[in-house]
Amino acid sequence: MGANVYITKLIPTVGIEHLKKHCETIEVNPDDRVLTPEELIEKVRGRDAVLCLLTDAINDKVYEAAGPQCKIFANMAVGYNNIDLEAAKKRNMITTNTPGVLDDATADMAWALLFSAARRVVESDAHMRSGKWPGWGPLQFIGQDITNRTLGIIGAGRIGTNFALKSIGFNMKVLYTDVVRNEELETKLGAQKVSMDELLKSSDFVSLHTPLLPETTHLIGEKELGLMKNSAVLINSSRGPIIDEKALVNALQERVIAAAGLDVYELEPKAAEGLLELENVVACPHIASATEETRNNMALIAAKNITEVLAGRPPLNPI
Repeated sequence: MGANVYITKLIPTVGIEHLKKHCETIEVNPDDRVLTPEELIEKVRGRDAVLCLLTDAINDKVYEAAGPQCKIFANMAVGYNNIDLEAAKKRNMITTNTPGVLDDATADMAWALLFSAARRVVESDAHMRSGKWPGWGPLQFIGQDITNRTLGIIGAGRIGTNFALKSIGFNMKVLYTDVVRNEELETKLGAQKVSMDELLKSSDFVSLHTPLLPETTHLIGEKELGLMKNSAVLINSSRGPIIDEKALVNALQERVIAAAGLDVYELEPKAAEGLLELENVVACPHIASATEETRNNMALIAAKNITEVLAGRPPLNPI
């Protein structure tokens, strides 16, 4: 097919190679940075398809620049809060994402954050590397037990369910809150569906797995943090704005909660002032899906969504 496709940032080779087999022209942003809005508008002009990332703000101006011949914007992400879906609908623009493929990787990362924050892994690693460790002592780097504790899941969808099921090896009591009942968790884990307040008050570990929506923005703020145990650990591998980051900094500074493990931030790529100076924070740069297999699959699915649409077939993963 004689199609012209633009890719907003370098992606795994498997996705690019798939597009090269089916499309005439492929252009990739060669720089390891997010395009400015002006650059993005200029680069999408006249394209038949665009493969974009969650760091790209895709709005009506971008769609207008792409032109009526453009058939699809394929988002290489499971989330799509970077896309103006109303504008896409108005212009009959097909928009796709890459759900399912990163469930295991994201759930695994949430567990990595939980263990690292609970057992003070990053903090103690830095101390060991500093050369200041005096030798074993009974009061050094005291953390939280994980086995036989209570795990709270906020958002029991695909990834939340995946994350919760992995707790079975640690014999944890599982609480969850969601708009719908999760019979799988109740059957396999004996999980209990409870109110948000009850979950926050009762859980030793709270892990966030909700999509970013107007009603979930700042879902966790000063009030919610105040309900948690002062020994509790908060984990976020979903979307940064679900937590009021300034309130989290205050809660961690004042030891309202014990620790946090974060992979996402409210104003990425920046973190709230003071957050990264805190020793009771494990902070990773949005790497939950960063495994070789997962990123390759994400790139390939995004590319296949494009080639399916350009061939006149329905997309694999329409939003």
